[in-house]
Amino acid sequence: MSVTLLAGSATASVALTGSEPAPAPAAATLPAAGAPATPAAAPVQNLIVGYKASATEASSNEAAANDAAAKGKKAGKKAKFDRRLGTGAALVNLGGATAPADAADVMAQFRADPDVAYVEPDARAYAMATPDDTEYAKQWDLFEPTGGMNVPAAWDKTTGSGVTVAVIDTGYVAHSDVAPNIVAGYDFISDSTAARDGNGRDNNPADQGDWSAAGECGTGSTASGSSWHGTHVAGTIAAATNNAKGVAGIAYNAKIQPVRVLGKCGGTTSDIVDAITWASGGTVAGVPANATPAKVINMSLGGSGACTTSYQNAINAAVARGTTVVVAAGNSNADAAGFSPASCNNVVAVAATNRTGDRSFYSNYGAKVDVAAPGGETRRATDTPGTVTTPENGILSTLNSGTTTPGSEIYKPYQGTSMAAPHVAGLAALVVAAKPSLTPAQVEAAIKANARPLPGTCTGGCGTGIADAAATINAVTSTPPTPGFENTTDVNISDNTTVESPITVSGVAGNAPAALKVNVDIKHTYIGDLKVDLVAPDGSVYTLHNRAGGSTDNINQQYTVNASSEVANGTWKLRVNDNAGGDTGYIDAWSLVF
Repeated sequence: MSVTLLAGSATASVALTGSEPAPAPAAATLPAAGAPATPAAAPVQNLIVGYKASATEASSNEAAANDAAAKGKKAGKKAKFDRRLGTGAALVNLGGATAPADAADVMAQFRADPDVAYVEPDARAYAMATPDDTEYAKQWDLFEPTGGMNVPAAWDKTTGSGVTVAVIDTGYVAHSDVAPNIVAGYDFISDSTAARDGNGRDNNPADQGDWSAAGECGTGSTASGSSWHGTHVAGTIAAATNNAKGVAGIAYNAKIQPVRVLGKCGGTTSDIVDAITWASGGTVAGVPANATPAKVINMSLGGSGACTTSYQNAINAAVARGTTVVVAAGNSNADAAGFSPASCNNVVAVAATNRTGDRSFYSNYGAKVDVAAPGGETRRATDTPGTVTTPENGILSTLNSGTTTPGSEIYKPYQGTSMAAPHVAGLAALVVAAKPSLTPAQVEAAIKANARPLPGTCTGGCGTGIADAAATINAVTSTPPTPGFENTTDVNISDNTTVESPITVSGVAGNAPAALKVNVDIKHTYIGDLKVDLVAPDGSVYTLHNRAGGSTDNINQQYTVNASSEVANGTWKLRVNDNAGGDTGYIDAWSLVF
């Protein structure tokens, strides 16, 4: 599950669970289990503060601590520097649960400081509810021609060997059908109460249970049992296969790295962004280096609210390290643009489909969705919420019988975009194993380009269709790699100047594609100053970024340009114009993928 904002300025993040979808923002119904009933009920304990690179506080913990204390004093509140996140941002503790209005007073002090790039609440997330293997016949999602993902035909060429998939979720509860593929993970839950292990962060990602009593997670929150959500997700990706028991995993020779971020009452943004950083091989203060960095991350979690800077920075950095990031679109039957991390850039956002190939009734949709995959329906849309009337149509995977603490291992069907995302994460692992040289952008492009149209309907848009494992693997193993060209020479961007970085393309026949991929990595302390254009060999200009983003640092993003009218060969240029004073930077690298 991934951490996302649920509502308002101070909200809780939850994993998307399998039993019932979370309500749409406008619906007068309760949110996901464990979440507060209203935004006002969710207190704020920490703030995440990103300083501009030029500020002393960006690199000095002492300066950040002094600044936090001073700003808290001005707002009449306590504010104390806690630690540095893996993205470089500062975590500021407000001294306990703080009313959103009081937290807003402190945030106003940070926002008024020109050295501060952004400040946001440390939001909380919750789980999205959701072939000799003895239960394989029930895994329609892998092999049925109507709603399945055509996985078995891909196994002739790849089974995921050599690839680690990080499951950023509730952790892992021991299950013999997953155990052979588990590698060392980490517990990133910093709150010992939420972690239920008494010690906060440690190297033991065991799922201690995410159950909660009514009202325990905020006014109006409902009681919920432990979901063992991370273990269900892990089984879909890489359950042991051909072991004469249980279910088959999609990438059954890949390894699962459990990264625990969700406990009692969900998890916080600060813990999740550190988990993303660490899982992809980045450095997090106080945490040992990841000995087996993941080439794929699965985050089956989310909540309402647009993608935050903290999420985007962590995701961009992970992708830059070569990690494909797969996320659930959300379970609110609403536009995914209003949910995070589904609305973030540089992710593969996955909607859910049912056994008949229609969009599942709960699944989010829209332009932010990249592709769909089986998420199942354990009940019909018209059945009583909370019931399980069609278990045969859910996604069967590994689980545990414990209602609070771990019991015995079992198998159980769940529904949700939480179940759809690991199908695509598993496919990404198959792709990476088949062709390790592919970049995350190329992995995503291959999955999207080889999806098949939904046999049913998807009101609102489900990306390019249902992911097709066999078609994707056949494409990446039988066709030459997409030609790519890169310039990594730094080009300084001074105040009020225009600079260019060239790339000479040769050996590409005909015109550029209608989906030319332009990867841009610009280091700059105020991207609202910048206009960024792609200039074709004939001088045609395609604007990629036009003074958006305000005081946010850096542009690390892939853009898609319809350049089909342009001859591919020749000199292309990335042109950057800075039209203000006070903030500078440089073009670090950029590339074209045909």
